[in-house]
Amino acid sequence: MADIENSLKNNFLIAMPALNDPLFHQSVIYLCEHSDQGALGFIINRPSKIMLDELFDHIEIPHHNTNANKIPVLFGGPVAKNQGMVLHDSPDDLENSIAISDNIFLSSSTDLLRTIANQAGPNNILVTLGYASWTAGQLEQEILNNDWLTVTATSDILFHSEGQDAWQQAASLLGIDILLISDDSGRA
Repeated sequence: MADIENSLKNNFLIAMPALNDPLFHQSVIYLCEHSDQGALGFIINRPSKIMLDELFDHIEIPHHNTNANKIPVLFGGPVAKNQGMVLHDSPDDLENSIAISDNIFLSSSTDLLRTIANQAGPNNILVTLGYASWTAGQLEQEILNNDWLTVTATSDILFHSEGQDAWQQAASLLGIDILLISDDSGRA
């Protein structure tokens, strides 16, 4: 079970090459919560086909952010796929955000989205729809089954890497080239 000392909060889960679940294959998940009750996180390297400006239009937030049409909304996971969340690096909106680490925060506030729509707010954001979650003991079992590697998250990879680059860069934090790991797994 996860206690404070063993919590994987603020860690990346890195999918092992043999993890063939189409939702999680070559994924990197940022864990926002991990306790003896379970875990919750967001896939950070699965862009959806929805761009941020389209999300603003859909939820009727007027926007003047000239970059919004270049920022993909991420598929955060298979749970609550219509629930939007924002991972960000600025503590300016602490009233509506939860601190995950000293420099990473989580919000579901439409006020924060309005701020972003007006080209203000945090310097770095990830907007996701949906999340990934595990029941008590489930994530620990998946780690024992060699489905995931874990490593302390970095804001650089969280906010500035995507797709397979994020997968490879997160694994390199462990000193490994994940592309050299066999798709076959076993036990010694």
